[in-house]
Amino acid sequence: MCRWIAYIGKPVMMDTLVSKPAHSLLQQSLHARMLYKPDGSMDTTNGDGFGVGWYMDKAEPGLFKVADPAWSNENINEICSQVKSRLFMAHIRAASAGAIQRSNAHPFKYKNWLFQHNGRIENFHVVRRDLQFDIAPDLYSLIKGTTDSETLFLLALTFGLENEPKKAIERTIERVVRACKENSIAVDFNFSCAFSDGNALYTTRYSSTDRAHSQYYSTYADCLKSINAESDDVPSSSVVVVSEPLDLSLEHWVEMPIGSFAVFQERALLPGTKIAIESLNV
Repeated sequence: MCRWIAYIGKPVMMDTLVSKPAHSLLQQSLHARMLYKPDGSMDTTNGDGFGVGWYMDKAEPGLFKVADPAWSNENINEICSQVKSRLFMAHIRAASAGAIQRSNAHPFKYKNWLFQHNGRIENFHVVRRDLQFDIAPDLYSLIKGTTDSETLFLLALTFGLENEPKKAIERTIERVVRACKENSIAVDFNFSCAFSDGNALYTTRYSSTDRAHSQYYSTYADCLKSINAESDDVPSSSVVVVSEPLDLSLEHWVEMPIGSFAVFQERALLPGTKIAIESLNV
């Protein structure tokens, strides 16, 4: 599987979340603590690619992606220690579908949109043709890689992500479930994702089984101070969403419910404030 983080709030250096915390995303590339394989065993490494996408003054986001393990690419620290952003997301990949190559690394980008995903469609090779046939013709030509994640993003765009994000995600989930049933295979679909249009940060946590991948968020302004005293402050108008908490406790983190959809926007939030989260209609 994979690990990811997403941030929205007042501008901070990206290394504030990517590399500075004690259990940062870079640390999780070697020592993840909440990654479980389908058989229930622990999988601790995510070495099949890294990517970071960020927004600042332009509508279209910046994007840096490599197929290298995050722990071995020095450019990651150079970029994240120099770029300050109000909204960004970063991802480390553990390949489940698709080769280890840059085009399969996350986030994926379309115009002003970014999308990243942790999860899988079990037996994706069986349903890939059916799912990709539903992608709009003007989007189909944009397929660059071989992952289920890229297919899910383009399907969501086809189903109206730019105008009705929640409904588009629901339609995407329903299409995957239907494709599995039509091909007489078990519906085994895990879908923990974050995506953004540059104004809001959207997240979804869904699983067709009882093995949902972990996802948490924090609105606690000083959460990183409790992780690493040398870390920068996270402003009080910020939200941090993660696959796995950036410290070794859950004290300042709220678990995202399974079957949920949330919209996070920059605003004044009191420490510990809970976000209004909607249930998916699937």
